[in-house]
Amino acid sequence: MKILGIESSCDETAAAVVKDGFCALSSVVNSQIDIHAQYGGVVPEIAARSHIEVINPVIREALTRAQCSWNDIDAIAVTYAPGLVGSLLVGTLAARTLAILRNKPLYAIHHVEAHVYANFLNQNPPKFPFLALVVSGGHSQIVLFKAHGDYQILGETQDDAVGEAFDKVAKIIGLPYPGGPEISKAAQNGDSSKYKLPKARLKGKYDFSFSGLKTAVLRAVQKEVGVDFNFPSFELAAKLSEQQRNDFAASFQKIAVETLVGKLELAVKDFAPTTVVIAGGVAANSALREELVKRVSDKLPDPVIFTPPELCTDNAAMVATLGAFQAVLSKPKDPLELEVKPSLSMSDSNW
Repeated sequence: MKILGIESSCDETAAAVVKDGFCALSSVVNSQIDIHAQYGGVVPEIAARSHIEVINPVIREALTRAQCSWNDIDAIAVTYAPGLVGSLLVGTLAARTLAILRNKPLYAIHHVEAHVYANFLNQNPPKFPFLALVVSGGHSQIVLFKAHGDYQILGETQDDAVGEAFDKVAKIIGLPYPGGPEISKAAQNGDSSKYKLPKARLKGKYDFSFSGLKTAVLRAVQKEVGVDFNFPSFELAAKLSEQQRNDFAASFQKIAVETLVGKLELAVKDFAPTTVVIAGGVAANSALREELVKRVSDKLPDPVIFTPPELCTDNAAMVATLGAFQAVLSKPKDPLELEVKPSLSMSDSNW
């Protein structure tokens, strides 16, 4: 079975062909990072326009690289939630139109769940039950997967996602967008114990909060350079030396990683999963990977599974992979009725 996946939830236009849910025949991603970098973040209207310009060429390229014609494609899978409404509309409209024109079944994919399914493209895919730590620019949550389509969200961020916090802290200390890779790079030359930053304490045992950490970095930078809260935050970076910037990056990253791993460690102890899957853009962070191996791996029957770096950020191979399992275990959607749901939680998307 060959599934064409389409992804356009934020600022990547992507298409891929996956065979049987375990083998990616192609994966094409058109990134808009260069477009949005000048604004320090994604501009929704610009993202939607860019998707419109490239969606059809990206789909054609995915089919070409997979050496597939439309006769070879058994179904189409598309991200319909969550994400930027304009971006989602472009991808779903393309998928719905193609499903009708080519007479193909259509499967609606939840973007966050798809991040987890990127790990089924590993040589050793996860075995149920497993825990997934999904960490990206828009999402931070711990999910217990009992079977395909049967999962429970144990904890999630109560404010900023960890990837968003990385981006905002990077902006404060003068690092380029996207902030995750830049902070990781700067932190390698920094002292992670230089600045004492707080960890949030929440009622939810497995929940996260990163808003306070982000604000703590802002206040610490203001103190370090000798200004108060009235000083424009966008001018702070110019007052930092390169070493101060590296030290702030390392100190922030240390607390963010410890927060994620600490919560996951509790869930591993309580639910005894076969393994832990790390998914989403922040899953590529080397400090997070090292801390997880150090604190969690010896508590699991199977090794921790990390999403391959090329599949950590948004892509359509993960969408097609989840679509392959849905094609076997669920019914397709009517392309005339499928609607985007920009804020849909995974808990409302069981299939």
